[in-house]
Amino acid sequence: MNLSICSMRHRTFAAMAVACIAITAAPASAQTSDFPNRPVRVLVAFTAGGTTDILTRAVSQKLSERLKQQFIVDNKPGGGGNIGTELAARATPDGYTLIVNSVGPIAVNPSLYKKLNINPLVDLVPIVKIADVPNVLVVHPSVPASTLDEFIAYMKANPGKLNYGSTGIGTSSHLSGFMLTQRTSADTVHVPYKGADALNDLLTGRVQFMFATIPSVIQHIQAGKLRALAVTSTQRSRALPDVPTVAEKTFPGFEAGSWFGFFAPKGTPQNVIAELNKAVNEALPALEAQMIREGADPVGGTPEQFAQFVQKEYEKWKVIVRDSKATAE
Repeated sequence: MNLSICSMRHRTFAAMAVACIAITAAPASAQTSDFPNRPVRVLVAFTAGGTTDILTRAVSQKLSERLKQQFIVDNKPGGGGNIGTELAARATPDGYTLIVNSVGPIAVNPSLYKKLNINPLVDLVPIVKIADVPNVLVVHPSVPASTLDEFIAYMKANPGKLNYGSTGIGTSSHLSGFMLTQRTSADTVHVPYKGADALNDLLTGRVQFMFATIPSVIQHIQAGKLRALAVTSTQRSRALPDVPTVAEKTFPGFEAGSWFGFFAPKGTPQNVIAELNKAVNEALPALEAQMIREGADPVGGTPEQFAQFVQKEYEKWKVIVRDSKATAE
């Protein structure tokens, strides 16, 4: 008798538990089924005016138009992109906090920094790749070189006299410079900066050359304030078709550059990821002409394709970081 009563009570409790789960699950499901039903915060781990910021604002505006909700860009720079990246990883995984991030914080920093509070390869979910952005080797007009080969000869003839700027230790601009000096065995001095300060000193001639993202320098190239010698992509940039690639004649296989894409905190519902992926893919064609003009190549694709690409980038840059002996705290 007691066993029967216990069994009945157990079944009753189980039924109540299932009912409670169904009740509590319903709002969460409803919350994501009409996503987005309120403004979305889009973090940028770098300062306003940089390439990440420029691309994020362009795409976010299109998303606001398509999804009828504001996509508000929020710059959280610092720590080589780690501060904003950590904020995104620790945000509530409901789709209302996203981040547009790049090669540095995602694929380079896990190898560069001795300790990170998060693992961006695990704690963030790739949504969609926005664009590939090659670096371009630019020199101050005072440098007497109009081709890459002339510049290499000039570097070798002036050991220790040329400084190259970068946006920080372990950034794509730094590692691109390391790759060039490694291939040429040239003796140059790396001067790391914080963000746009590197470009400012290049424009004044305090540093003589730099690998910069095309969108950040294309206006200065067109105005004659900087001279473009080569791009780091495997194909010539559609924004600078007359500028050869490093790999074309001088160093076959040379490839370095930046890429940008949307990420969400781990645990974000799959239907939200799918909705965002679809919206970005639909928005990119309207931005294609603008992006190409500014030096970015729009990409798009599936979350799975982006995830596979990110993993390959991590493996590639891990070797380059190791060879460069670059570290950051």
